Amino acid sequence: MNEKIIISVKNLVKDYGEFHAVKGISFDVYEGEVFGLLGPNGAGKSTTLEIIETLRNKTSGKIIVDGFNLDESPNDIKKIIGVQLQTSGYYPGLNLTELIVLFAGLYNENVNALELLDTVNLRDKAKSKYKELSGGQKQRFSIATTLINKPKIIFLDEPTTGLDPQARRNLWDLIKSIQSRGTTVIITTHYMDEAERLCNRVAIIDAGKIIAMASPDKLIDDLVAAGFEKPKEVKQANLEDVFIQLTGKHLREE
Repeated sequence: MNEKIIISVKNLVKDYGEFHAVKGISFDVYEGEVFGLLGPNGAGKSTTLEIIETLRNKTSGKIIVDGFNLDESPNDIKKIIGVQLQTSGYYPGLNLTELIVLFAGLYNENVNALELLDTVNLRDKAKSKYKELSGGQKQRFSIATTLINKPKIIFLDEPTTGLDPQARRNLWDLIKSIQSRGTTVIITTHYMDEAERLCNRVAIIDAGKIIAMASPDKLIDDLVAAGFEKPKEVKQANLEDVFIQLTGKHLREE
């Protein structure tokens, strides 16, 4: 990971009438890192992401994405980012190959659909409809669609919610492989083990404000240094490790 700042957010504010959803937050994201936005429901995570993604207007503040000012060049920002589509974004009558060709046309990109499906381990589902996929397959395909325009930055909003342990860890491997190509990944998650495993740095947001920001290791070390002790002995493995070890690491597709 290098130290080039690819996203700069300064004093971002988002108000909905009298409700202050985002209260003047500032942070930088470095090129090539996995950066996590963590916080309870309603903390302002998704609002912040949607503003950076050009999907929602801000009240005030300044955002620069790879040198482009959000206020002046939103279309330039759209060209270099990949955003997960919601389920409703997929035409039910088209198979995965046809969907990729459709989205590639919208981006005005030439894409080899089978090669793209290979990157997310879905080549064997090329002729399947989206609705026929398992939960893990749907999430992998959704991530594939974020890669169509060869983005510098992709945004993943709770990508592993509802997945079984094998599918979840498979998706972790996929995210790491995307990062290894130099792509910057911004992720939100409610799973702290996921953030600890994937993220180079995290920002913890609560009630519209950033209350901590550092690497997971640094935040954990600071907590321990402050005198925190776990209520029971820390074991060398957890129940998810037991489950994976007993049932195998390979994906079970529904």
